[in-house]
Amino acid sequence: MMLRRLLAGVTLAGVLATLAPAALGSEFTVNTHRFDPYKQFKFRVKWDGRYVPGILHVSGLTRTTEVITSRPGSAPSTEQRSPGQTHYEPIVLERGRTHDDTFEKWVNKVWNFGSGLGSEASLGDFRKDVIIELYNEAGQLVMSWKVYRCWPSKYSAVTEFDALSTQVAIETITMEHEGWERDLEVVEPSEPTYSQH
Repeated sequence: MMLRRLLAGVTLAGVLATLAPAALGSEFTVNTHRFDPYKQFKFRVKWDGRYVPGILHVSGLTRTTEVITSRPGSAPSTEQRSPGQTHYEPIVLERGRTHDDTFEKWVNKVWNFGSGLGSEASLGDFRKDVIIELYNEAGQLVMSWKVYRCWPSKYSAVTEFDALSTQVAIETITMEHEGWERDLEVVEPSEPTYSQH
């Protein structure tokens, strides 16, 4: 009878609230109190040892592995599947148009119109390794990806002109590359807390 009275006031929510977040399988190893994923609006792009200013948008990092199907004649009527070649989608960078010529200089290494025979392309250094960094709301670096052997395949110097628009002028570059990986040396930082006085 006594046990029944004790259990009557116990709810599942109450039990879960008393469990440590780690026991529930926290998705964060350092900040076990955190359950919300990182936001997508704090990031930076770096190449040649410096951050590229004014980046507004970076397309997603996407890869697709080809599926190869086969079936030996002696097997049942179902096919076997195995991985084939992996394809990495191009990455598009967008930024507001300014007088910074970082995009333009790189694009001109691939093809520089009017530069003269033999110097249209800078074959020795038109590829770059690019770093894309993600930050938390407090501005701490939380993840980083290395993108290898990039080169610009498409460039838009400015978006369309429109006298009725109030949008900023946008400059875009499309990067081809040969793969990316997450930098495992960048680890989850301890999130700051502030006390009020």
